Amino acid sequence: MNHLASLPPDLVARNLATVDAHIRGEAEDPASVMALYAPGIVLEVPGRGLRLSSLAEIEANYRRMFASMAEVEIVPLDRFATETRVVDDCLVRLRLVGDGMVNAPVPVGSRVEIRLLHIFEMRDGLIARETVFEGWRRLD
Repeated sequence: MNHLASLPPDLVARNLATVDAHIRGEAEDPASVMALYAPGIVLEVPGRGLRLSSLAEIEANYRRMFASMAEVEIVPLDRFATETRVVDDCLVRLRLVGDGMVNAPVPVGSRVEIRLLHIFEMRDGLIARETVFEGWRRLD
């Protein structure tokens, strides 16, 4: 699916649409969202010591990460944008079923709730930098 073809012309609306397409598509088909990243993309998850700076690294990370999750439930809390940023706040509940989530603070098999705060730095309607702050809580 070409996520870029359906993006609106207004930059704030386009930024929101880009992030929405990214969040909806990354788990289903990581390759399909790579075009939503700007050249020079950097993805960081500081709490787990993760820094990725190429499309190949990001796609491989998504494939490993989503293969390690089951029983996924996403609860959107807030999303807003400017011409240069999108902030997305949500809760994700899941069971960690594999070791593909680098430096996860809980053992495989754990049921968790993760508060995810994404800060997307945008350039021309594309994601130039993605920083993800995570707050983990075991549910079992």
